[in-house]
Amino acid sequence: MTRGRSRPPSRRATTKEPTTFSVLIVNRQRLHILQRESIRRLLHRAAAALRVTGELALVFAGDALLRRLNRDYRFKDKPTDVLSFESQDEDMGLGDVVISVETARRNALSFSRTLDRELEVLALHGFLHALGFDHESDHGEMEAIEKKLRARLLSRGPTITRARKAQPTTKRRTLPASGSVAP
Repeated sequence: MTRGRSRPPSRRATTKEPTTFSVLIVNRQRLHILQRESIRRLLHRAAAALRVTGELALVFAGDALLRRLNRDYRFKDKPTDVLSFESQDEDMGLGDVVISVETARRNALSFSRTLDRELEVLALHGFLHALGFDHESDHGEMEAIEKKLRARLLSRGPTITRARKAQPTTKRRTLPASGSVAP
């Protein structure tokens, strides 16, 4: 779960911190065959763009688990598409992201994209939350970074924002020459 920080903690490598990024993928659903390597590659590229190191746990489950977690941690008794939990201790990794494949399937239909693409979008969104970004309180910082990462890393097909309400149009900014997306 996010806790209102608008900037992620520094994840620069030191002697104590890991110098690589890794993703542990746990599949607790049978609805869809996951494209694990595609999702892992996406998150590795996002971590490199943000200069993040550490380990992220990514769990794919169904609505029942997401509803239970949403009820217990956000006090909302309904399933949701993605929940993120920041690590309480850097020795325990970056955090955990849990995605409902059932809700992702419904989202994919409403956003006119494939389920695989929706799972990638949710994984990226959840990853940013696990880093401490919070689109509900950061005045657009997370949304801007997510938009840049999507444009750069999910270039196949149309880019559709996750927000369901209309967003004002803004000029598209280009990435710095170094390719960095860091805030």
